[in-house]
Amino acid sequence: MAFISRRHFLSGAGALGFASGMGALSGVTAGKSWAANVSGYKALVCVFLKGGMDHADTVLPYDQPSYDQLANVREGLFGSYNATSASSSRNRVNLLKLNPQNAGTLGGRELALPQALSPLHSMFEGGDLAILGNVGPLIEPTLRSQIESDTAILPARLFSHNDQQSTWMAFGVEGQRRGWGGLFADAVLASSPSADPAFTSISATSNDVFLSGDVAVPFRISSNGAPSPTLIRQGNYLGFSSEDDEARARIREHLARSSFGDANIFSQDVRSSTGRAIDTSERLLLARELEGPLATQFGDDGFGRQLQSVAETIKIQSHLNTPRQIFYVSGGNLDTHNGQAGAIERPHTQVANAIASFKAAMEEIGQWNNVAVFTMSDFGRTLIDNGDGTDHGWGGHHFIAGGQVNGNRLYGDFPTAEPDSESYAPSRGRLIPTTSVEQYAATLGKWFGLSSSELAAALPNLQNFNQTDLGFMS
Repeated sequence: MAFISRRHFLSGAGALGFASGMGALSGVTAGKSWAANVSGYKALVCVFLKGGMDHADTVLPYDQPSYDQLANVREGLFGSYNATSASSSRNRVNLLKLNPQNAGTLGGRELALPQALSPLHSMFEGGDLAILGNVGPLIEPTLRSQIESDTAILPARLFSHNDQQSTWMAFGVEGQRRGWGGLFADAVLASSPSADPAFTSISATSNDVFLSGDVAVPFRISSNGAPSPTLIRQGNYLGFSSEDDEARARIREHLARSSFGDANIFSQDVRSSTGRAIDTSERLLLARELEGPLATQFGDDGFGRQLQSVAETIKIQSHLNTPRQIFYVSGGNLDTHNGQAGAIERPHTQVANAIASFKAAMEEIGQWNNVAVFTMSDFGRTLIDNGDGTDHGWGGHHFIAGGQVNGNRLYGDFPTAEPDSESYAPSRGRLIPTTSVEQYAATLGKWFGLSSSELAAALPNLQNFNQTDLGFMS
């Protein structure tokens, strides 16, 4: 039973949402050059793998010399996998060899994924997924010799979880207030003044800084796809009769009030925010009721539930009056200092299955060509193990999936396991990124419709790198 009538939606809540959205934009769009291309519909979906995904245990060498080289450097970790056993997931014969179109860029070397990432391997082989090697936070191109001579300009607080999560999202240590996803949303909203800002930046997880902009404010949807307020809707709180419906309507009206005559500015802001949240939640719920559920099934885990909620929201985007959407998903528990062989398979399996289900859902509703799913993580991990785990690193490898991804190709660099080479920082075999987060973001942002000036404004260090389009998006 729906407790929100269509008449109420059209005459009240919908009008309120549109008016509040236009009010929020009025000060930003005035006098601003609208440059972003917002024709059609597109969505970016960030999957943040928290804890630091071990790139060398995610994209592994497959040719025998390179495989043996990694096994020698990671003797302890390979031992914990019992890699010489025919049944081990890290035995070379059990790895899933990648067959990229541009295999020649590896100079005869070969790469593979573990079986837990089988769905991503299938997507790569089918052309729906690309892999970007050795990407991470950089202020400028950086060499090992510069680090050794102490002349390199480095991002602050490398190897710190919270600070590097913030640096990936907002190019500064913890405490930043605007993320590049939010700034991308700002540019879209400035170019589309009739769009509803409430549904442009959407988080299916915690409200991290990634989606926060000057205008864009992330709206949070729950992982089971049912946003609050449940008190207003659910009959087990207030009953099911028409009198109970009236009580619900009065509670809704009370909670949605923007002012109670309080002169305190903070109190006014809280009440205004509560009112907008109720309005936005109700509009989203009604749109979902009108469209119905997806047929595609997702896994009953964090990544599965979150990406299902994102897919359900994309399904109803035609009701939400927004030509562009940016979504944020996170999870993983990938801080594998010990017990890595027993810990990494679960998040690998969950994220791979969730992305594969998301692809199926987008194909179900005809939106696969209009979305780009991409991974990020705090950092990669050390090439040199600590016995049965790995420690905090720097550069890492990441996945990009979508119908307009130039898939079945490798981008960036995939250095061999030589910790004393120029590819690694002097300590513990930490990869020195050869591709910056800004270059990664700029490639996605260009596909999303942002102009070069908008990208430069959102990505502060982009000007320090020669290549701003890495080529993995059509």
